[in-house]
Amino acid sequence: MAKKLTRDEKYALYESSVQNPKADIAFINKEYKKMFGKLPLVLREDFCGTGAMACAWVAQSKAHSAHGIDLDMEPISYGVENHLLSLNEEQQARMEYIKGNVLDNYKFKADVVVAFNFSYFLFKERNQLVKYFSQARKHLTKNGVFFIDLFGGTETRQPLEESVKHKNHTYYWDCEKFNPLNADCTYYIHFKTHKDQIKHKKVFQYNWRMWDARELQDVLKDAGFSTVNIYWEGVDKEGLGNGHFFKANKAENCESWVTYICAIP
Repeated sequence: MAKKLTRDEKYALYESSVQNPKADIAFINKEYKKMFGKLPLVLREDFCGTGAMACAWVAQSKAHSAHGIDLDMEPISYGVENHLLSLNEEQQARMEYIKGNVLDNYKFKADVVVAFNFSYFLFKERNQLVKYFSQARKHLTKNGVFFIDLFGGTETRQPLEESVKHKNHTYYWDCEKFNPLNADCTYYIHFKTHKDQIKHKKVFQYNWRMWDARELQDVLKDAGFSTVNIYWEGVDKEGLGNGHFFKANKAENCESWVTYICAIP
């Protein structure tokens, strides 16, 4: 039997495969400054997991603070040990992990609330998603903005396993099933560690509803947001995503894509 990945191993593999806090923060700062002529200072990271983005946020300056909210203590404990403790004492004081529900009320408000890595897909009913988006809006400051991300494409709604090779491991994104009648789907993340050539299956599992862009725009409006912008990714000479996102109302229905959505009250 293959040796099971430790907590530290699985979150390190996850972060190196799917997260890029530096790029996310750069995008948020750029778009927020376009809107309000200043940088956002307070971040609330919903479904924060390890809180990698929130910790990177507070490291920007002494004026930045962040709150990371998650129900699961396992990724939080990893984040405290590997991200929070890598900050100096002054920075740590401006970062707060909260073991809690994103649907609850909190005393603080944020310039930016984010729900990345498609985490809000766990809300399968429309009224649940309206409730969550409404709660996010209520916790925004006067010039607050809500950011989520979304993935889709023709290949994302059928059984398919995709892989990306990294320096020390291979990452697998596996769509096991998709129900076209209610958009329920099951995804897994597998990892193969190159050193021992062991494929660790179903390290992470997601039972979601696959929301589409038009649905999300309507739900955000119902939750009280007045403006909803979608940012599409540009392509390079080979036709691959180049990491640069721009506002768009029309896009090619390609095999696979990831986009940002920004909602303003």
